[in-house]
Amino acid sequence: MKNSKLKKALVLIGAGILSVGMLGGCAPKATPTPEGNTGAQAAEETPAGGAGEFIVMGTNAEFEPFEYRDGAEIVGFDVEIAKAIAEKAGKELKIEDMAFDTLIVGLNNKQMDFIAAGMSVTEDRKTQVDFSNPYFTSKQMIIVKADDTSIQTADDLVGKKVGVQLGTTGDLFVSGTEGVEVVQFDKAPLAVMDLKNGKVDAVVIDAEPAKRLVEGQNDIKVLDAPFTEEEYAIAVRKGDTELLNTINTVIEELKQSGKYDEIYGKFFGAAE
Repeated sequence: MKNSKLKKALVLIGAGILSVGMLGGCAPKATPTPEGNTGAQAAEETPAGGAGEFIVMGTNAEFEPFEYRDGAEIVGFDVEIAKAIAEKAGKELKIEDMAFDTLIVGLNNKQMDFIAAGMSVTEDRKTQVDFSNPYFTSKQMIIVKADDTSIQTADDLVGKKVGVQLGTTGDLFVSGTEGVEVVQFDKAPLAVMDLKNGKVDAVVIDAEPAKRLVEGQNDIKVLDAPFTEEEYAIAVRKGDTELLNTINTVIEELKQSGKYDEIYGKFFGAAE
């Protein structure tokens, strides 16, 4: 008797569990559409190389002429290259604008598919992301007041207060220079403003943005002597070889077709 009752009880319990499981599992899950999504949601729904409609570029739109805002639109040299990447991948481009020093974290958190932000290739960054072939060679330049004769080269920055944009290679190199007091800013224009107001002695920033920042300004100048030279590349998550190969193909095709020179001329003048 005891065994028979036990068997019946187990059958009833099993049936109850099955019923609850079926009720819980039958509710359809809502599938969000990618339209209007940005950041983590967009990236998770539209992985590069998958069936998604969008590919997401991460950048910091404070780096003219590579990426900057023209009204509500983000434009620039890197944006044009990103559009070519999106076209090659058969997707629509979306842009995620965020602080430069958070871009790699955002990439690895899948808030974007790739970073195109005038990002220099460094050994430290190579441990966190995979880089494309270089697409631009730049220099870190020194901006000083027009009447300042005390700073002529990088060596003269020792003992000075120097403004840099947080997380950039300018920040990295200057912070590694002994005897220099580094002042970090979220945006390069804020550093230049403090230079003009006498709160810092110099600013170290990439060459092309440096030219734009002093353009039309009579009280500041860019020194002829560069602080250092470097190469820009596009970053993807570690192991994302499919997207990396697509990006490298696009860079090569742009250069071979003459389209690269056309884009260069649009933002920098005649190609060198």
